[in-house]
Order: sequence, then C-alpha cells, then structure tokens
Amino acid sequence: MGGVFVGTIGFFDGVHTGHRHLIKQVREIAKKEGLPSAVITFPVHPRKVLQTDYQPALLCGYDEKIELLATTGIDYCISLPFTADLSKLSAEDFMLQILKNDIGLHTLVVGYDHRFGRNREDGFTEYEKIGEDIGMKVIRGEEYQHNGESVSSTKIRNLLHEGDIEKSNYLLSYNYTISGKIVEGYQVGRTIGFPTANIRSWERFKVIPKLGVYAVLVHIRDIIYEGMLYIGKRPTLHDDPEVSVEVNIFNFNGDLYEQSLKVEFIDFIRGDIKFSSIDPLVKQIHNDKEMVLNRLKAIK
Repeated sequence: MGGVFVGTIGFFDGVHTGHRHLIKQVREIAKKEGLPSAVITFPVHPRKVLQTDYQPALLCGYDEKIELLATTGIDYCISLPFTADLSKLSAEDFMLQILKNDIGLHTLVVGYDHRFGRNREDGFTEYEKIGEDIGMKVIRGEEYQHNGESVSSTKIRNLLHEGDIEKSNYLLSYNYTISGKIVEGYQVGRTIGFPTANIRSWERFKVIPKLGVYAVLVHIRDIIYEGMLYIGKRPTLHDDPEVSVEVNIFNFNGDLYEQSLKVEFIDFIRGDIKFSSIDPLVKQIHNDKEMVLNRLKAIK
C-alpha cells in the first residue's frame, strides 16, 4: 500500500471542537501507522465555486482557518483548490486520482457525516469499498457531541445569530473574532463621549453576530485593550440601511483610521434599541459600559 499521509478532508469552517476531535483521531492513527498527519481543505467554499452568486456565511476566512488548523498539532495542511472539474469526479476517481495519486494519502479518516464526490451521492460504506479496491485504508471518525448534541459549523452560526456568545465560544474552543480595517464613520460617538472605530471585516462573508452591544477584547499591534462593541443600524441616530460594526476602545487614545485590529467576543450585553432621543441613548451607553467592565473583570 503506497502513500505517505494519514489524513482527513473537509472545509473545516471555524475549526471547532468537532473538527478538533476528528483531527485528534487523525493524529492518533498517524502515530500508530508511523506516518505524518494531514488535513486537506479548500481555500474557497465548494458551493461558491459551483454557484458564483452563493454567499457563504463563514466563521473564519481562509488565512484565519490556516492559523487555527496550525493550533491542532497536525503535521501538514494541504490546500486543495476546488474547481468545477473536481466537482464532476466520482468519489472513486476523486479518491484514486486526487487523494491517492496526487496527494499520497495512505489512510483516509472520514468525518462521521462527511460526503464528497459528484453530487455527494456516496457514503462511508462506499468509501470503504473504494479504499479496498484502490489500496487505501478508510476509517470512519467518531462523532463528537456536547451534552448529547452534535457540534457543527451551522449550529455555531445559529448561536452567533442568537447572540449566544458563551456557548459559541465553548463549541469553537476559542473566542469568536472579527478582524478588519478601520474605516471612516459618522463620528457621532465623539460628540457623546464614546468615540468608536468602525470595522470593515477582511472576510466579506464573515458571520456577524446578533445586533446589539458586546463585551470584547481589542487587539491592536500586539496590545490588548478592553472594549465595548456595537453591531447595528444606529436606529436612534440614523437608522442606516447597512449594519455597522464599531468598537469603543477603553483607555485608548490615537488615530486608528485605515489601520487593522481584531476584536475578540466575550459576551452579549443587550440587543439593539431605538431610543426616543440622544439623552436616554447616552445614559444607556454608560450603563452598558459598566456592565461590559464587570463582565470583562470576571474573565481575568
């Protein structure tokens, strides 16, 4: 049996606890086989290649995903460009031509519910049979569950849309983040004592959590600041058509325009509210800041 890797394949959006459980199994099997371990992933969501107007909701961009995979202890991360031609291959041709001949896979560890090949029509039983025919060992990975529930990227996206940051972070195994460039905003925050930096995410398809106020940690040039982040349409001030992501950074003075930063979500504080005027809005923001500081103090 030829081949130099024990590996698994998937999109791995978010590299969450379920993914990490599978990758841990790959590493353990690789150690027994005396071979290096590998994760094979795609730089662009396969559905995006097949449907150009499809807008995937992503937990992480490609560069972020590679960084997260590097924290799993895997030996190699192999990036496989997904193409229309690749999508037309049957599972058998994909396993033989791509996984075995091109990549050199010795053992394939299949996620418990993962399907690949044209129309995703085959399942583990078929992969196992194909493996026997082409000389590749195929092993089914064990499912990871949290409190009796399976963990998936879709579940985590839904939790973020509900504002359940604590559970999202737990299932991810790290705090959810948004990274981006600071762009010009209305600058109204300065006039009410809460200047904000408006963030344009590097990843245009990044999941934006529920509208509202959040306790966050802000990473700027290797320094971490506490902060209060707002996601919404500024209903009291402008009622914008576009959702704004802006952060008030505590104890920071300086111009961040056109610079980059990363915000790390710690907890959801409250939903977006339309106030009757500026005064009750300002009063609420002061209350929000107190709640944010108390929440951040609790994680120290």
